[in-house]
Amino acid sequence: MNFSEYYQYYLTLHQHRWNRRLHIAGQLSTIVFIAAVIQLQTWFLLALSPLVVYPFAWSGHYFFEKNTPAAFSHPLWAKACDWIMLKDTLIGKISF
Repeated sequence: MNFSEYYQYYLTLHQHRWNRRLHIAGQLSTIVFIAAVIQLQTWFLLALSPLVVYPFAWSGHYFFEKNTPAAFSHPLWAKACDWIMLKDTLIGKISF
């Protein structure tokens, strides 16, 4: 499976609107977290930035989607897909 095929699979795990919304909230929280780390110059906290999204995303999978998060099987590709899904949502390719 190549990355493009994986992204299509990833989208099948994110069909519920509230799951996608929680992922978007998590991604935006990650951006705010990184901005705060930069502003406060607490560089050691940057190591935590990849983890900010998970409480949002995993609760979306648990409560709404009722499936296993993609990050459990392919964490790096799933992280990249999170950002692509955010982009696709912001440009209107995926409904919010």
